[in-house]
This record gives sequence, structure tokens and C-alpha cells, in this order.
Amino acid sequence: MLKRKITDKLLEWKTESNKPCLLIKGARQVGKTFIIDSFAKENYENYLYVNFEFYPEYRSIFDGNLDFKTLRFKLEATFPNVNFVPEKTVLFLDEIQACPNARVALKAFALNGAFDVIASGSLLGLSYKDISSYPVGYERVIELAPLDFEEFLWGAGFKADLIAIAREAFVQKKELNQYLIDRFAEQFKYYTLVGGMPKIVDTFFTSNSLSKVLQMQRALIENYMTDIAKYAKQSDKPKINKCFLSIPSQLAKKNKKFAYTDIDGGKPNNGARQYENSLDWLRDAGIVHYCYNLNEPAIPLISNIKLDCFKVYMRDTGLLIAMLESGVQRAIMEQDFYINEGGIVENICAAEIAARYERIMYFDRKSRLEIDFVLNIDGLAAAIEVKSGGNTKAKSLDSIIENYKTVKRYIKFEKNCNIYVDEKNIEHYPLFMIMFL
Repeated sequence: MLKRKITDKLLEWKTESNKPCLLIKGARQVGKTFIIDSFAKENYENYLYVNFEFYPEYRSIFDGNLDFKTLRFKLEATFPNVNFVPEKTVLFLDEIQACPNARVALKAFALNGAFDVIASGSLLGLSYKDISSYPVGYERVIELAPLDFEEFLWGAGFKADLIAIAREAFVQKKELNQYLIDRFAEQFKYYTLVGGMPKIVDTFFTSNSLSKVLQMQRALIENYMTDIAKYAKQSDKPKINKCFLSIPSQLAKKNKKFAYTDIDGGKPNNGARQYENSLDWLRDAGIVHYCYNLNEPAIPLISNIKLDCFKVYMRDTGLLIAMLESGVQRAIMEQDFYINEGGIVENICAAEIAARYERIMYFDRKSRLEIDFVLNIDGLAAAIEVKSGGNTKAKSLDSIIENYKTVKRYIKFEKNCNIYVDEKNIEHYPLFMIMFL
């Protein structure tokens, strides 16, 4: 069983008094059902699992009045073998996007407080129009992403104290033993190839077969395409497919800003007006995330975001690689991280940042100056560069140091380096240490 950080959040939530219902959202196959099911079985005397996609007849429970008394009566009548004991019972409402009224009913469950309620859904961002009244203040939303690199290391058998040694070196900006760097770097290479989808990760650890991994990744991509066909509006389906399939080529460009015109081979009339809703569909489905450009790299960063200028990264880098042609796995195994103009390494770093920050941002000045990521770290604007190839010069960071005094910290993650701070006060770290930001 793969250890996930979200389990600690579930345990903290369970001990709260007057707590809201919990809503776990995320893309398909990130492990929502498995994690919640295991948590419920291990921590409650009584447990009811309802899946609205597998058993659509259960949706009728939430027709009509949604007060707690009526809901409890219907649940007890439908599931006579479950003991609905106050404070000792948890309800797990899975695939709740298939029953919008169940989402509305979370308010009644939270107000009464007799039972703990956890809901989950894969396409929640796509069904908001079907919900008559959101339970604002009565649900807590947590997004479950694919495994981050630290979780991957746990699955690979790395002990917490070994990771703590690396983390301490990062915090103290002190060199790390080269043997440890090599071990972590090797796992980071595997993590890049495998990604963080739990079933795929588990298959890799049990079989050690990258070919099986690739088969499962491509099957999951087909499932995403099936979701598009099933859930998207008929008129939007071909546009969503085009947006999705264009992501690898968008990231292969030197300037990785997402360009709607590139979807149709640069046709001038095919721009944001035609495709922006389709791209938003992929984001709302949890398949991609946006990395927004900034007007200036200055705190507060959110006030400088340019909403119409962004890069698009896959939430799971393993799936991005699976979308490329055969042979890419071997190139990465041979340490050619610069394949795809560095887009693969940028993607995995974006995923690591997204696991820890609400927004991903970068800074680009007329395509002549580009900083891969800009973050607010402890109240300071930090410029972050990732280098996947042999050229480790930091011209953009040099320009930032010279021209943008609003930036107070300069960080570079690169291949084949140890930890040091150079004469320009640029901090240098191995690529895998992106997990410690």
C-alpha cells in the first residue's frame, strides 16, 4: 500500500469538532477511492460506501427534501445492514459529480454532525452548473494530485530519516554526500518516467517493467479521451481533443507559452475565442494545470498575474512522456533530460511545485528574458530556473539580479551538481531537490 500525505489530513479532520464534510477532488485514477476507503475501514466502527456511477439508483435517495431527518430515514431504509450510530459512522459518497443533489445535501449532514461524511469526485469542475446550491462553509475541498516525488521515494523504500538528511542539506545550503545524490537522482529519473498515478507506480515497484508502465499510461490516456467523448458537449469534443493532443508540441517549443494558433498549425483565425473553453475543460477535469506569466516578479505575485498568458503542463509527467513517440523512455534512461527542449523537466518541476503551492507562475519579458518559475517563499519573491541539459549558464537569473530588485532569492536546479551558493548569491541544487521547495 502506497503511503500518501493526504492520510494525515484525513486523520486531523476526523478529530475536529463541528467539522464540515470533506470533499476530495482530483483526476481519475489518482487514488481517491482507495485512500478514503482504507481510511474509513481503519478508523470507524460503521461505514457506508455509496458510488453514484456504479449504482445510479442510489441518486434517488437525494431527490425531494434534503433535511437531515429525511436523509437519515432514506439511508436506513436503503441500507438496513449498516448501523448508523452517531459519532461512530462515516458515509463515503463516491463519484458525487453524478449526483448533484448529494453535493447540496452536504450542508444538512454538516449542520447535524451525527455522521462524518466524505465525498469524492473526478470531474467536479465540469458539473458546477448542475448544482442548485453549493454548501459553502459546510464542505472542505482538498485536491488529491498524483504522487509527488517524496511519496514516490516512500514507495521505493526510502526511509524518512534518509530524506530528512537531504532536506536538511537543502535548508542549510550545505553539500550532500555524492552517493546519496546519485541514489536520489536515479529515483528522480524513474519518477520522471513512471509519474505518480498510484496503480502505475505500484506496478513499476512490483514488476520493475517500464514497458508495462508505458502500456498502462497509454491506456489511461485513452480513458481520458473516453471521458472527453462521454462528458463534453458534442460541439466541444473535437476542440478538447485537439487541445489535449497539442500539449507535447506546445512544451517542445523554446518559448513554451501556450498558443491557441498552434493547435491548428498556425491558422490565424483559430485563437482563444475558439479554444479557451476547451482548454479550461482539461484543467477542470484535473488533467492539466496552468502556469501564469507575471507582469512583474514582485510580491504580492497574485496581483501581477496575466490571466491571458500562460503555459500548460500535464499534471502527471509520466503521461506526458507516454504521449510522445516510442524511444523517449530510453533517452531519459540515458540521462538526456533535455529532450523536448527541456519541456519534460519543466513539467515535472511544475508538478512538484503544484503539489505545494496554490498557483504556478513564471516571468517572461518579450521572450528575451524568461524565468521558469517565480514563487513566494517565506514572503520573498524567488526566481527559479531548471536546467536539464549540459548548459548550466543562468543568463536570465543574471538579468533578474541586475534589473529586478523585487526578487530577493535566486535558485537553480540542475543536473549533475551538488549544493552550493555562488558569488552572485545564486543557490544551486540537484534537480530532485525541487521536492523541498
